[in-house]
Amino acid sequence: MGVIVRPLFGDDEGTFGVSETSLQSGTRRLYTWAMPSPFTHRPFTHRIATRADLPALTALMDAAIGELQKGFLSEAQITASRAIMGLDTQLIDDATYFMVEEGSALAGCGGWSRRNTLYGGDHTAGRDAALLDPAVDAARVRAMYTNPAFARRGVGRLILSLCEAAAAAEGFRRVELAGTVSGEPLYRACGYQPIERFEDERGGAPVPLVRMGKAIG
Repeated sequence: MGVIVRPLFGDDEGTFGVSETSLQSGTRRLYTWAMPSPFTHRPFTHRIATRADLPALTALMDAAIGELQKGFLSEAQITASRAIMGLDTQLIDDATYFMVEEGSALAGCGGWSRRNTLYGGDHTAGRDAALLDPAVDAARVRAMYTNPAFARRGVGRLILSLCEAAAAAEGFRRVELAGTVSGEPLYRACGYQPIERFEDERGGAPVPLVRMGKAIG
C-alpha cells in the first residue's frame, strides 16, 4: 500500500502522510511530516496505551492542564478543572486510548470510547460505562492532551483522526466530545460543531465546557 498525503494545516504548518494500514489497533504506526524549511522534526508514531504507561500519561496530563489552559481560564478554574479532567482508565482497558510519540518523547495522548461517559477521569463522579449503540449513538472522543513542548505541531489533529477512523471502523457514524475553552478552536478547525455550552462546578469554580459533535460516516 502507498502513503496517502493530505494537508491538515496551513502552509506554515506543513503536511503529514498517513499509511492506509494505520487503522489496525494496537500496532505502531508511522506518520511522516513534510515541514516547511528550515523546520524539521522526527516522524510521529502512535500506539495503543497500556496500564504500564500510566505514570507517563499522568505527568503529561498534569503539565497540559496547568500550562495550556493559561490565558483561557483563571488559576481557580484551572485548579477546579483537575476534578473533571484526567484519564479514565476504562479507555486503556478497552484499548481505545492512543499515545503519540516522537522518538522516546511522549507528544500527546487521547482516545475514543464506545461507552456513555462524555468526559472525566477515574476520580470524577458520575461516569457511566454503559455501551453505546453505533446505529443511534455518537461515539465519544475522550481525554485529549498535548505535551506543551509539542503544542502547535498537529498532535491533536492526528489523535482526532485516529479516534474518528477507529470509531467509524466499529460502525459509528458520529462522534461527540466535551471541549475546553482552549481546545474549542482545534475542534472547530477539525469540523466539530457546538451542540451546547455548560459549566461544571464540581471542582469548586465553574469551568466552561462545550459539547461538540461531528459526522464521520
